[in-house]
Amino acid sequence: MAKLKIGDIVEIKTGKGLTYAQYTHKHKQYGALLRVFGNFYCARPGDFAELVKNRPAFICFFPLSAAVDQGIVSIVDNVAVQSEAQAFPTFRAGVIDPSTRKVGVWWLWDGEKEWRAGELTAEQRKFPIRGVWNDTLLIERIESGWTPETDPT
Repeated sequence: MAKLKIGDIVEIKTGKGLTYAQYTHKHKQYGALLRVFGNFYCARPGDFAELVKNRPAFICFFPLSAAVDQGIVSIVDNVAVQSEAQAFPTFRAGVIDPSTRKVGVWWLWDGEKEWRAGELTAEQRKFPIRGVWNDTLLIERIESGWTPETDPT
């Protein structure tokens, strides 16, 4: 069982090169929360303190301990979480209508409570989408340049 620490830097191998994420929070229900950075590297960078200063491409929950134990991702460093990333982020969530493939009513969630938002503002479209992603979805979204604000739902 991996011994994870807040601030761990996660190395993710993709078809486009190496990319990195930072483990910033542990939620009792959803597990490890990652800030995923969208840059690709041919080789491991030397300064992760600079990397984590960048705005992440997205934030997601991920079964980090299991992925480390299975060798799917690696912990390569530990860097203090930036002050602006220390607060737990607000997520958005909703049920996709199968006929429209869109969410009709959005809900916002702060890690503890949830409230109805209805339609999202432009700012709320940037909020991460609540859910736990597996490694296949994580890598697919990294490689495609996916962001919450460009999600079609």
